[in-house]
Amino acid sequence: MDVATLNRHPAVDRARTTLRERDAETLAAMIELAQIPAPPFGESARGERMRRWFEELGLRDVAVDEVGNVLAWYPANGSAQDRAGEYGPVLICAHLDTVFPPETDVTVRRVGERLVGPGIADNARGLAALIALAGALVEARPSLARSVVFAATVGEEGVGDLRGVKHLFREDSPWRRAAAFIALDGTGTRRIVNRALGSRRYRVTIEGSGGHSWADWGRANPIHALGRAIAALDAIDLPRRPRTTLSVGRIEGGTAVNAIPTEAWLELDIRSEGANALDAVEAKALREIKRAVVATERHSRGSDSPLALRFERIGDRPSGETPAASPLVAAACAATRMIGEEPELAASSTDANIPISLGIPAIAMGAGGRSSGVHTPDEWYENDGGPEGLDRALLTLVAAAGLEM
Repeated sequence: MDVATLNRHPAVDRARTTLRERDAETLAAMIELAQIPAPPFGESARGERMRRWFEELGLRDVAVDEVGNVLAWYPANGSAQDRAGEYGPVLICAHLDTVFPPETDVTVRRVGERLVGPGIADNARGLAALIALAGALVEARPSLARSVVFAATVGEEGVGDLRGVKHLFREDSPWRRAAAFIALDGTGTRRIVNRALGSRRYRVTIEGSGGHSWADWGRANPIHALGRAIAALDAIDLPRRPRTTLSVGRIEGGTAVNAIPTEAWLELDIRSEGANALDAVEAKALREIKRAVVATERHSRGSDSPLALRFERIGDRPSGETPAASPLVAAACAATRMIGEEPELAASSTDANIPISLGIPAIAMGAGGRSSGVHTPDEWYENDGGPEGLDRALLTLVAAAGLEM
């Protein structure tokens, strides 16, 4: 059934009406969720609120898994028959975590038409949309060919390294037979992320004997080695197609201006839309860092100043693509046009990376509205296009699950 036909179906019309009637409740849910701290590896309080919400809505088999993901079912045809049958479910998710540390003031304030506060758009909007869509399905009771599993995931941001969705799709997981996967992430009504932006992230630590900047001058200096390494990394010729980037995001070390440091470290982020390019740039970056350490040792004076180099991979996100011609992407594009917008296919790093890399049809999309200042204390959300974004998500979800007449 095409999206235009779905849009005219009585059950879908009831669900869309429910979404609009409850739009104020959706905004209230955004505020409530944004004001529950969910720092990296500290999402449990927000997850517990989502668990209670899923139960209150009447979803089935609500549970929290081993890593903190919150899962709930809307069964196909009013039953759970497809769990053991030939059709896998459709997973729709939104991530619980934010980038902000535990001490962050997460109070949301109203400034005119805007809601302002850390994480209000990324990803309180996605979570509130998840609640809104679940409530609309329960209210309208469409008969779906496949079950829909609602998932609030942990560890999407930064060093979380997609740990929640990686756990969902671990090697022995039944979710690997999912029919489709949709991530609701942030805001907007046009973008459809069908290309997974892969990344490798490292903490690079260099240790030395240290000493006094005058008395022990000539000993190998870990910060000097990092300086050489950063200069070499900056000189790497990166491919433009597939687009590939390399950035040193953090650097630290030393104890005093008049001391040769015993330790220094940097954090490195490499990204690419292509798996081969990512592998190649990663290998070259690690070689350049090793060469920088050797050069620093050679430049030092004396044999008592060797340097120790340690690589710690702190992030690994696979790349891949759900083809533009796939039924899921086609449905998302059609749903975007149904709300009067032109779809924009894009690459990004989201929970969808993992299923995309496994060959499962997967996308990420915004949940409506406008935002800016994401990942800053002054992040804001406006509800311009908010209801339309929920309509788009609903149509895409029902198309993926299949609506029985």
